[in-house]
Amino acid sequence: MITTLAIEGYRSLRHLVLPLSPLNVITGPNGSGKSSLYRALRLLADSSRNGAVAALAREGGLPSTLWAGPAVIGTSVRRGEHAVEPTVRKKPVSLRLGYGATDFGYAVDFGLPSGNPLPTHFDLDPEIKREAIWHGPVLRPATLLSERTNSQVRLREENGSWHHVGRNLPTFDSMLSEVADLQRAPELLTVREQLRSWRFYDHFRTDVQAPARTAQIGTRTSALAHDGADLAAALQTIQEMGAEGALDAAVDDAFPGSRLTVQRRTGRFELALAQPGMLRPLGSAELSDGTLRYLLLVAALLTPRPPTLMVLNEPETSLHPELLRPLAQLISTAALTTQVIVVSHAKPLIDAITRDAAEVQLIELAKELGETQVVGQEPLDRPMWKWPER
Repeated sequence: MITTLAIEGYRSLRHLVLPLSPLNVITGPNGSGKSSLYRALRLLADSSRNGAVAALAREGGLPSTLWAGPAVIGTSVRRGEHAVEPTVRKKPVSLRLGYGATDFGYAVDFGLPSGNPLPTHFDLDPEIKREAIWHGPVLRPATLLSERTNSQVRLREENGSWHHVGRNLPTFDSMLSEVADLQRAPELLTVREQLRSWRFYDHFRTDVQAPARTAQIGTRTSALAHDGADLAAALQTIQEMGAEGALDAAVDDAFPGSRLTVQRRTGRFELALAQPGMLRPLGSAELSDGTLRYLLLVAALLTPRPPTLMVLNEPETSLHPELLRPLAQLISTAALTTQVIVVSHAKPLIDAITRDAAEVQLIELAKELGETQVVGQEPLDRPMWKWPER
């Protein structure tokens, strides 16, 4: 389980260190940094697939994604006695992402491209300056297991000595994807597979052309696709492989007296929702946006193969207020088998989650002088964290 999430230099997240529990709710007003935190988590996951550099380039490169304020915000500025002014940067330009967990921790440091004597069209691509994997939640010299400095990678052997990987790693490639398969480094493989297992669900499409509204070829589907295209197959898999009666209970809880079935025609699966008072079941193309979105969330949260981390971004979108309580119950149940982060500003949903769940980490964000901060968190309240130094 992830115990600490650290982000530095990404948009309004100048220096954010968060404690995490099995179930976490991130909230705050519009513009407080919730979306930036969600994107930062996706960037961390993308690192395991060599996708983080490309994702940053699509956002305009480091110049567009870096913290835009001064390197140091003085006490007098925070008190409103002086205006914000540029300060002299004493450290290299850096965007850093990392987490600490009960088994391994990982951090990556992106920087500006170094001088390239050859012309290139890829000058928006940041470079990976540092990567590190360590044992336990906090990086210490004694717990460091693998590290990358620019293009050089070294791994700690069982006897405590260091083995230098005999190749220069391109600055746009992560050691998680390029070294893990070549060397006997179980920590690299473990961290990579954990990151690759993270699932993100963000604003499912429910329009007329949404993939979830059309019949799809069905195969066993233990994890719902990010766009919900395999919804019918995922729900049928839950019916056959998930907890007995869980799907029927989730549907009845939200739509009393209703029953969901999956119809199969020539190998294609399609939903059919039978409701009280209706002469025939409704197909997925006929469902309301809110009903379809709720069923998509049911398929995500009742997965028979829980990931190490699931992140839901504003799951309350388009849902009727009466569906928030059943959704909160699903989220609380999912947190018993997988770590869950919910990004939301819907107070009824947040209240329902905190009421239903045994343990919830509620993190409220606010922005001060352009910087995202955790409401009520003082410097000494932050979890212990140390970045790998360049």
